Amino acid sequence: MRLRRDETLEIVDGQEGAMARVEHTAHKRHVYKRVPSPVGSLTLVATDNGLAAILWEHDRPSRVRLNIVGEANSHPVLVETEHQLEEYFAGRRKQFELRLDPSGTPFQRTVWRALMTIPFGETRSYAQIAKQIGHPRAARAVGAANGRNPLSIVAPCHRVVGSTGALTGFAGGLDVKARLLVLEGARSAS
Repeated sequence: MRLRRDETLEIVDGQEGAMARVEHTAHKRHVYKRVPSPVGSLTLVATDNGLAAILWEHDRPSRVRLNIVGEANSHPVLVETEHQLEEYFAGRRKQFELRLDPSGTPFQRTVWRALMTIPFGETRSYAQIAKQIGHPRAARAVGAANGRNPLSIVAPCHRVVGSTGALTGFAGGLDVKARLLVLEGARSAS
């Protein structure tokens, strides 16, 4: 199957067998704002419906596909996101209260919603998330969805660790993942 630039493909191999879905993202128009943070420059991306992404300074362009049409430093969603991130990094916010508008397949969005249920300062394994969403044999698919999470920090994929508790892949880098977990008191930076 050949995908256009504005499509994402999801293949989930779970109890019910392999499923494939394609989502079209070109119809959404995104604007962005770059903000400094203790873990590097972040690019906040929004639609008029909500926050679409928080991208890392050295993010792979193909990790999150967006139709970005321009910069909008005063966009209300981006301004509020910046404010809440500042509170988070200062230790004054444990949960985000933002309108969200991420693009992803239904399975990916289910995983991202599950990430938002992981309490501040706690971690979960990929297998635990797979079980939580009703696909106990789909830990690898959960890992793939986690890797495509556009809402870094807000949908806290940094709280997902390997089954042994080891830090595993993270788009922002394992050093940033460790720093976020230390900020939340989840583990030491050793």
